[in-house]
Amino acid sequence: MQDSCMGTNTTVAAVFRPLLTAALGTAPPPVRFEFWDGSSLAPRTGRTVGAVVVRSKDALAHMVWAPGELGLVRAFVAGDLDFSGDIFTVLRTLQQGAPNDASLGAQAALKALGAAAKMGALRGRPAPPEQEAHPKGRLHSKRRDSQAISHHYDVGNEFYELVLGESMTYSCARFVSPEDDGSQGPAATMALADAQAAKHDLICRKLGLDRGPGMRLLDVGCGWGSMAIHAATHYGARVVGITISAAQAELARERVAAAGVSDQVEIRLQDYRDLSGERFDAISSVGMFEHVGTERTAEYFDTLFALLGPGGRLLNHAISSPGGSKISSRSFIGRYVFPDGELLDAGVTAAAMQQAGFELRDVEALREHYALTLRAWVENLQKNWDRAVELVGVGRARVWLLYMAGSALGFEDGGIGIHQLLGVVPEESGAARMPASRRSWM
Repeated sequence: MQDSCMGTNTTVAAVFRPLLTAALGTAPPPVRFEFWDGSSLAPRTGRTVGAVVVRSKDALAHMVWAPGELGLVRAFVAGDLDFSGDIFTVLRTLQQGAPNDASLGAQAALKALGAAAKMGALRGRPAPPEQEAHPKGRLHSKRRDSQAISHHYDVGNEFYELVLGESMTYSCARFVSPEDDGSQGPAATMALADAQAAKHDLICRKLGLDRGPGMRLLDVGCGWGSMAIHAATHYGARVVGITISAAQAELARERVAAAGVSDQVEIRLQDYRDLSGERFDAISSVGMFEHVGTERTAEYFDTLFALLGPGGRLLNHAISSPGGSKISSRSFIGRYVFPDGELLDAGVTAAAMQQAGFELRDVEALREHYALTLRAWVENLQKNWDRAVELVGVGRARVWLLYMAGSALGFEDGGIGIHQLLGVVPEESGAARMPASRRSWM
């Protein structure tokens, strides 16, 4: 069936071709594009790796009114654009097939607009999907951070259980056994729950919790309590876990009680900036630092440093980006997944920890492990797709599918990384905090 806006002998593919060429910077496209009238555009090689399915002219309208990544994502979340075949392969092929320096020249822009007009995509600006985030207030204020965290984490605990599995741990697992030093690389056949336990155990040992029971641990951004429960159960630690997600705090308390460690673990709905006058032996910050922001980095590490005595340890486990990266508010991740998020270069984070007074004692990269973790989460979501849609709606389920699949590819190709940095408060902490210009090495 032909669209009423076009001639009876004109296919959607023929009209769409200049727009696609302008968007991708290459022709023919690197993967097959299939359109709602049955026409298609195929890659030059003829190789079939799946396809991008454009279901209606509404997909085009999203791309015209929000050029670039945001328009494509809006079309996908709204269900007007889809992928057939293996999503990882399709996304990777698109990524590799489009040149990095693709730009929309004046002539290409005119052709693209002409194509859009022929298909009626310029008649009205489509409303963005309701899953977009628009936090209000000053960047990284307590109020705005609370909105951003709620957007991502207060989706529904049952949905997270479907995706994360029994460990209920929303951070990079470590696919090696506790006895393995990791020198042989990730063990891809390891079960996700076992890999998450291995990660928790590694953190506990790095923090020195194996020195004996009774050590006091602060778990910043405690999620659903998995790290706190592991530390209490296996090392006899006394743990305070803090989160600013009400949904997380509620389930974390239930899980702590079910594990029988309520006398050892306290879960608080609390911002890290409200911690003062307490003392801990160790602090774990796992998957939290990405939400802090560059401007708050010094405050963050200063706050944590003040909570530790001499010899106290901080383990900061966070996604990193070479050179650093502010997540744009017009990007998929910034608008739908992690509003206001920032990824720092691991070297910048290390310098900030040292500036706060920590002595840096260990750095470990877990990039390949996060790729495996994300692939496991995608598999969980796809296996439980119908239930996930019942819980959160198809739009949000599609957000998560695209976010996790794309992130897995980012970790695989090294575009993003993840590092554990271990800092220790020196026994003579005053000297460590003294500016370098005032220190004497003579």
